[in-house]
Amino acid sequence: MLSIHSPASTGFSIGNARIVTADQVLHGTLSVRDGLFAELSSAANGSSADDWQGDYLLPGMVELHTDNLEKHLMPRPKVQWPVLPAILAHDAQIVAAGITTVLDAIGVGDIDPESVRTQTLHACVQGLRSAQQAGLLRADHYLHLRLELAEADLLSLFTPFLQDDRLRLVSLMDHTPGQRQWADLEHYRTYVTGKRGWSEQKVEQMLGVLYERQQQHASHNRRAVVRLCRQQPYPVPLAAHDDTTSDHVLEGVRDGVCMSEFPTTLQAARSAREHGLAIVMGAPNRVRGGSHSGNVSASELARHGLLDMLSSDYVPSSLLHGAFLLQQDGYTLPQAIAAVSRTPARQIGLHDRGEIATGLRADFLRVRCIDEVPVVLGVWKQGRQIA
Repeated sequence: MLSIHSPASTGFSIGNARIVTADQVLHGTLSVRDGLFAELSSAANGSSADDWQGDYLLPGMVELHTDNLEKHLMPRPKVQWPVLPAILAHDAQIVAAGITTVLDAIGVGDIDPESVRTQTLHACVQGLRSAQQAGLLRADHYLHLRLELAEADLLSLFTPFLQDDRLRLVSLMDHTPGQRQWADLEHYRTYVTGKRGWSEQKVEQMLGVLYERQQQHASHNRRAVVRLCRQQPYPVPLAAHDDTTSDHVLEGVRDGVCMSEFPTTLQAARSAREHGLAIVMGAPNRVRGGSHSGNVSASELARHGLLDMLSSDYVPSSLLHGAFLLQQDGYTLPQAIAAVSRTPARQIGLHDRGEIATGLRADFLRVRCIDEVPVVLGVWKQGRQIA
């Protein structure tokens, strides 16, 4: 049986394709050899090239932050699913969406002690490694650990993963209601009563508990985590999460964060840009036309030039759709596609992928727009078709 991870050992060509490179859309032909992009030509078609009938040829997308795996681990409130089938279903959904490299955003700690994050953390991380070693995963999977700073046991939960060679990003989160993402408590109540199944009585009870946990643990944990990440032989990149004010951004800058994930206000995004942070927004936000939490829209930030990358967050299929919609916000198609491929790849040090260019990994997609929605027709990784 041929491994789905091995690159194609023979060459082939694709013609009559709209090839989206870093700086242009070229109607031409692309050749692939030994898992790499070999030659790019403006010739419409070669005699032996596969005719793509004018479909788009895009780089495989790179996803920095998706908690999609959690939906498969707990498909309904308090229903836990076996880890391996959940991982394989997640991987299949990721690849079908056109994502060839993914950072699985796994929560460490939670505001809800009954959360799937708390109960499946170690099994999930080990399950991803086992599936990878068995050759069962089609996308390249890395780790993005999302640290809930108000978690009392955060340091003991997080420290064992610091030496994991898959760790590419750590985000500093504080989901205590009344600030950041949940500045509007009514949005918070709607969310937890719907997704977590909390009663109104439990919501009121938990508000006090969560605020107390934040006061006891968040500041201490943040300082300790930053110190641990800086002390690694290769310092782990840090992201700030749900910045709302300029003070939040400045706190992250002092801690050495490199990106601002999902800033909730225009003010915070402007401050992030002033301090040189890369800005990530949710593709579901862009597709829906606004934030489900009532925060600033991705479209508004894009129109102000304050959006560098998109993340599919909780809907894998939103990533490509959201990128194409950025054209309505003033982005060229190459700029929009870079926000879901080249830019995130470079942000985490993966310089071998994320762009259609000679010598890079042949991770690419065949995409056709149907009723103005981009549809993935095929996915290749290292020159081998995986979907």
